[in-house]
Amino acid sequence: MERRYTLPPDCRDALLRLKMRSKYAVLLVFVVGLVIIEKENNFISRVSDRLKQAPQAEANGTEASMAPAENGSLASLRELDAAFMHLRSRLRNVTLEMGGGHEPSPSAGPRRHVLLMATTRTGSSFVGEFFNQQGNIFYLFEPLWHIERTVTFEPGGANAVGSALVYRDVLKQLFLCDLYVLESFISPLPEGHLTPFMFRRGSSRSLCEEPVCTPAAKKVFEKYHCKERRCGPLNVTLAAEACRRKEHLALKTVRIRQLEFLQPLVEDPRLDMRIIQLVRDPRAVLASRMVAFSGKYETWKRWAAEGAAPLHEDEVQRLRGNCESIRLSAELGLRRPPWLRGRYMLVRYEDVARAPLRKARDMYRFAGIHLTPQVEQWISTNTQAPRDGSGIYSTQKNSSEQFEKWRFSMPFKLAQVVQDACAPAMRLFGYKLATSAAALTNRSLSLLEEAPAAWVT
Repeated sequence: MERRYTLPPDCRDALLRLKMRSKYAVLLVFVVGLVIIEKENNFISRVSDRLKQAPQAEANGTEASMAPAENGSLASLRELDAAFMHLRSRLRNVTLEMGGGHEPSPSAGPRRHVLLMATTRTGSSFVGEFFNQQGNIFYLFEPLWHIERTVTFEPGGANAVGSALVYRDVLKQLFLCDLYVLESFISPLPEGHLTPFMFRRGSSRSLCEEPVCTPAAKKVFEKYHCKERRCGPLNVTLAAEACRRKEHLALKTVRIRQLEFLQPLVEDPRLDMRIIQLVRDPRAVLASRMVAFSGKYETWKRWAAEGAAPLHEDEVQRLRGNCESIRLSAELGLRRPPWLRGRYMLVRYEDVARAPLRKARDMYRFAGIHLTPQVEQWISTNTQAPRDGSGIYSTQKNSSEQFEKWRFSMPFKLAQVVQDACAPAMRLFGYKLATSAAALTNRSLSLLEEAPAAWVT
């Protein structure tokens, strides 16, 4: 027969007091550590809950019926618990004030920070609307435009590195809801944190909602105004407060090319980054830019008319450099380095255009955010626009027809130039090369391979 031993009451009291002291010593260590890294909100409750269960688990080695109430320790335990809960609440408030944090609702889950990384004319404005239309996401449209206009960097070399570092540091502050960082780059400088010159403000619903949308001011010219309502000059303070209230944050930019420079953001414990790199067939990108930025592409239009383009020309070399930077970033993401694992997704615009709702669900699943019916309805409405209803900057697309229009407007000779300059990137992204003019314009011949599932890492 198994013999059980009962400890004397004095020993039991001493053991219980020791356990309680150990419990709150551990809690204190965790609290200090969590304040330092400003991530206590996610960890503190788990630590508390597990430690509160520890006395019962540890009591298995003594009397199973030993209860704190029998030795008068229950009142002390409750007092310590109440004091700890109060301390935790105070620390949470301090962290929110100091770090631009966010107090999520009980069902919100962890706050995500989504970066949509693309280049011009890749459909990024359209894809960005997938996040802009969701009410619990604070969305910013091209805030780095202000930095590009204010800080001049020559392409290549150390200057390119310098611009990437500036962009990265501004991104970090924006993801922390420190929108004041933009004020130094907005021209003219904001006065009293008010500015009517926030670039494309109307493309960010969060900047056009109450309370950020203040009453319109007379005789104040709002250069980038809200689309559906009149608002006064943007109050940066109100915008920053709105950012902190939202459950998640998403940002779209075409000014970040080098994925490796984003490693400090991904590793920042205050952020939970998800990077979506959007790519598009470079032949389609060139065709779209020749229409949208006609004045800057006079040389390409002349080559299109003449049917040839010298491969040594600066414009062609610039195209090759752009394709290579996009390819190198994608290869880095697809290699799945430890710091980027589970935080990088590669998306082709063509796949979005063919199945927008499915790809939106894929992106939301990757980001760890619940997709709302509001976004699904927007996608359904805005991917079946009339044929003549899509301007060059419109986010309304008849998406199943739009993504291959370039095949019937680009001369084959010009397509060959792009294929020669961007062949490595095209092979990586699954874009087939056209071998003849007939193959270029034949809709029955797909120029798109199936995207591998491994692109979501």
